[in-house]
Amino acid sequence: MGTLAVVDAGTLVSGDLTHPLIEAADTVLCADGVITAVGRVEELAQEVAEADQVLSAAGATVAPGLIDSHGHVAFGDYSPRQKAVDYLEGYVHGGITRTISAGEVHVPGRPRDREGVKALAIAARASYDRYRPGGMRVHAGNVLLEPSLTYEDFGHLARCGVWLAKFGFGAYEKARDGVEQIRWAKEHGSVVMCHAGGASAAGSASLRADDLLALDPTVCGHANGGPTALPDGDVDLLLSESGMALQLVQAGSLRAALRIVDRALDTGAEARLVVGSDTPSGFGVMPLAVLKTVVELSALSALEPARAWALATGNVADVWGLPAGRLRVGAEADLLVLDAPLGSAATTALDAMAIGDMPGISAVVTDGVPRFLASRNTPRAARPAKLDG
Repeated sequence: MGTLAVVDAGTLVSGDLTHPLIEAADTVLCADGVITAVGRVEELAQEVAEADQVLSAAGATVAPGLIDSHGHVAFGDYSPRQKAVDYLEGYVHGGITRTISAGEVHVPGRPRDREGVKALAIAARASYDRYRPGGMRVHAGNVLLEPSLTYEDFGHLARCGVWLAKFGFGAYEKARDGVEQIRWAKEHGSVVMCHAGGASAAGSASLRADDLLALDPTVCGHANGGPTALPDGDVDLLLSESGMALQLVQAGSLRAALRIVDRALDTGAEARLVVGSDTPSGFGVMPLAVLKTVVELSALSALEPARAWALATGNVADVWGLPAGRLRVGAEADLLVLDAPLGSAATTALDAMAIGDMPGISAVVTDGVPRFLASRNTPRAARPAKLDG
């Protein structure tokens, strides 16, 4: 992978909700896919001079790459639901450097029997471990829980590297019949997401707060709607009576998302908020879905833009236990360079987000490797990044 120095940053966004900006630093060093230093160029001059590649941010903003916590992947860079090819590579141009599968729900002929359910998750996990569309890392192989799965099956899945589970699409007579299996999945190290709100077009159940509290998943999926949101009182109950993460998605209700942010801020629960796209879905393929949600929260809620960024980076990394999502030594080197778009009244990426403008992405780095200069899906950045070496 070699070494990369990212220099001339005007602003460094940390991805950390409590300390969202990195002060007195303008340089990030990466080696073998990992961040090795964050500091001033004067202190790191020798390492910069010796780097295989030098990426100048030209005074713009450097931030951790966005993580889509709710992606509907299938196999390869193809969406059967929308018959779209190379869509994941397009999502990289939207600043998404990794995606977490919300279950391979859209695979044509998706198996429902015990062995088929396991086989699908195991195959998807193994496939994306070796396949990196556009440089994106996809955490796939999310087992869709069915009542036929046994305790031993979860041990088998864990031994095969499956660590994601999803409840809400299985053939359960009552939602609470899944309580034991969710507990089994968590015992074997899985992060469990549960469908929430009204039924989706993909055939999910309709689940309310009383069901979610009984099931006790790790993540309440699309609390603001997928596409139908939980009632306000249900969200308040989940915030007060549980510790589960609450997911906000683009393919949901903006009104509900803003209220959830307000309630989380009121109760000091903002670390439990995570952002995802919930696409491709009936809403289509949306390369800018996660970025658009972060911009909307920055412009319309009480969250400052750098803190809103953490909901799609560091917060996701914390909930799913990922080694990315932050600008810090030891984190995987997934980075963006972004700036105010040409023609904006703002002069920086964060100021642009605060007024609702989509920032321009001028470079995406994954595994410490620059993947492209100038996104084909965002406006042009006022100060484009430049790559040497």
